[in-house]
Amino acid sequence: MTHPMTHPIARWTRPVALAAAAFGALTIFSGSLVLFGPRAAQDAAGNAVPFVVIFNTAAGFAYLAGAVAIWRNHPSARSIAIVIGVATLIVLAGFAATALTGAPVELRTALALPFRAAFWLVIAWALGRQTHAA
Repeated sequence: MTHPMTHPIARWTRPVALAAAAFGALTIFSGSLVLFGPRAAQDAAGNAVPFVVIFNTAAGFAYLAGAVAIWRNHPSARSIAIVIGVATLIVLAGFAATALTGAPVELRTALALPFRAAFWLVIAWALGRQTHAA
């Protein structure tokens, strides 16, 4: 049974919700290690940009909220996905500006941020298509 404000659950949403939850948990774990963990974890992060690490760690909690909303077929799921995707693009712009100043940065961050943004924006797009198809 669906909530009056929801639409039928598409088959793809449950696996995506699980992937988003795992992504969120791993993001919180890895970011927390860099921020609060042992020196070895901080050293392993290399030239991590602090505001990116802080954002990603906080975003991990939003990933979990998005995962729950997707799983429950909640009407806020699409908005959460859009906010995460757009916020990640804004952080990507800040990261790019930092890199352009010549500050040392990690290549993996330059690759991960667009992937994270695309992950959530594709989910938002798919949820929008699902809403219009219902």
